[in-house]
Amino acid sequence: MKRDEDLRRTLARIDKKGYKAYKDIQGEYDFPRFRLFIDHVQGDPFASPSRVRVGVTRETSGFSADTTSSGSRTTALCDYLTRRFLDACKRFSRGNRGTGKSGLITIDRPGQEILQRSSMVVNAEVVEARFWVGLPARGRRISGKDAQIMLLKELPAIVDNAMFAGNTDLSDLYRHIELAEDADALRNQLSEMGLIAFVGNGALLPRASGIDPRPLDEAKAVRFFSPPSYEVEVDLPNRGTVSGMGIPKGVTLIVGGGYHGKSTLLNALEVGIYNHIYGDGRELCVADPQTVKIRASDGRNIEKTDISPFINNLPLSKDTTAFSTQNASGSTSQAANISEALEVGAEVLLLDEDTSATNFMIRDHRMQQLVSKDKEPITPFLDKVRQLYQDKGVSTVLVMGGSGDYFSVADHVIQLADYRAADVTRTAHEIAQNSATSRISEGGGEFGNIRCRIPVSSSFDPYRGGRRVKVAAKGLHEIIFGRTSVDLLDIEQLVDVSQTQAIAHAIHYAVQYMNGQRSLKEVVIRVLDDVENQGLDVLIPYKVGNLAGFRPMDLAAAVNRMRTLKVRTGA
Repeated sequence: MKRDEDLRRTLARIDKKGYKAYKDIQGEYDFPRFRLFIDHVQGDPFASPSRVRVGVTRETSGFSADTTSSGSRTTALCDYLTRRFLDACKRFSRGNRGTGKSGLITIDRPGQEILQRSSMVVNAEVVEARFWVGLPARGRRISGKDAQIMLLKELPAIVDNAMFAGNTDLSDLYRHIELAEDADALRNQLSEMGLIAFVGNGALLPRASGIDPRPLDEAKAVRFFSPPSYEVEVDLPNRGTVSGMGIPKGVTLIVGGGYHGKSTLLNALEVGIYNHIYGDGRELCVADPQTVKIRASDGRNIEKTDISPFINNLPLSKDTTAFSTQNASGSTSQAANISEALEVGAEVLLLDEDTSATNFMIRDHRMQQLVSKDKEPITPFLDKVRQLYQDKGVSTVLVMGGSGDYFSVADHVIQLADYRAADVTRTAHEIAQNSATSRISEGGGEFGNIRCRIPVSSSFDPYRGGRRVKVAAKGLHEIIFGRTSVDLLDIEQLVDVSQTQAIAHAIHYAVQYMNGQRSLKEVVIRVLDDVENQGLDVLIPYKVGNLAGFRPMDLAAAVNRMRTLKVRTGA
């Protein structure tokens, strides 16, 4: 095994040589307190930075067994150490040292959510960080002296600061771990309490801006408190008893005037599938893990999806039990988004009228009089949402500010006024009863079928020229898969580009389970089972630090948006 001094001598030897000579440092090195793995050396200073790992034995790290006594705690510990490592990179790395990415030392950058990540791996044997180093150059000549400073001085300082319990504020660490553990415990109790979501009293829901997910300055925000009729108490393993608004199963409307906080509350539920860091304001805002945000997404691809519960009797007798299009309308895309979410096990749907197709959501009495049902193929969601719960057990939370027709199908109506919540269910039901219209329900006697589809493996081609596999995220909302670009802009519950990266590789990985018999749901569940049992590393044949956890419905949604997708329909 080579040692740190061997690395020093090699860097001195290749100083001022052509950049390709950096390949000589690839390999493993023993340092006094850790082991360094230089897994992949970049081809030139402008290429993607070199992939590097550092491993510390678990015993040497000093992190006690209780920090990884459950999956929740392990995920939170890895998240915490990733944040520590990133902070240490900023403190101890000097940064720019020449051409291109020279001087860079960095790790995956977590946001407000605590996600499973490949950037830090902790088990009984090791604590391992995975990160990137921009090996320094002047022009295209190696700067060996700068590389020595980076790898032999700055990196040991980063590791020493970030990866040992003795240099860690343990009270801060345990607060992070216990907060995640409490949120998971709270989420796991929802179903048995008859709830789909919980919003803790005192939560700070508004964000700094539409592009900044950090909390709004507290001096400018109104904290959330539950209406008395929806307030519940929950016992948590670390915080003890907490109180907040429990949203029951069924159909729930969030109503109110514009800019009074309706969408802000819905957004908190949307990301309630994740745990949040201390200070985020939404630490105790949780939602059923199978919650899916639905919106219209004009122009998306649809491949043999059964949208017949919502759209039927098309002109020219076009089949809607296996409907395909390369350019969906708003209403058709929203119908497909719901059907595809139900196909893979969604239990809660979130909808906001602002991002929904109007003709999908409502058809009033006057329009019914002018355009008869036999001339209108769309059955509005208004007439299916009740059946969706009664027949399939799927709950819906809907932000609605423009149509009171939903009052008659809602179990619960919560009003936001000046960002404060009130229970107006009784009033809404009285209005519905006293202001009855002549509108006729068009939903029929039952919701309809949810048909499975079987993906065809040959429609997933990851190659871009020759035998070169090209599978990668291009930002948060786009995947490059071979020659195909996959638009994920309408999958609003993705919060981290590393999730998108993991989903890209998961699509490639999933092909092995597409045997012509398994449904899309069965395929994505097998992939997620492998991730749960073997970690995110299972998705890719080499070790990387930029993968983050995702859900079966996120993977299925990405597959459904591939324009190359071909499926066979099942029962």
